Amino acid sequence: MHELGMVTGVVGSVRQAAEANHADKVLKVSLSVGEMTEAIEDALTFAYEAITDNDPLFSGSKLDITMVPPKSRCVECGHEFTHDRFHVMCPECGGFADLIEGKELRIDSIEVDIPDENEE
Repeated sequence: MHELGMVTGVVGSVRQAAEANHADKVLKVSLSVGEMTEAIEDALTFAYEAITDNDPLFSGSKLDITMVPPKSRCVECGHEFTHDRFHVMCPECGGFADLIEGKELRIDSIEVDIPDENEE
């Protein structure tokens, strides 16, 4: 289950950003995950909940995942097209293609609660 490793890295990065900005609580983490990573959305959510379950910084936080379909550009004719994991040949000319989207794991946004400076 490589999703656990992926989410562990995400949670670590979010924690660093939250602590650097003196956040009390993480409210929401939004990710873009390429389908070519072969990560399963439900497994990512399960791993996130398991890792953050007893962590006060993440208590009640939500994980929002956008799955990014594969997109490639033909090296011969330059045509860009979306496809599944197996059909990566250019539909225009039959040429080979380079993957340009669909392999990413990106933190798009983090919503946190930051206390007012006047609060003690």
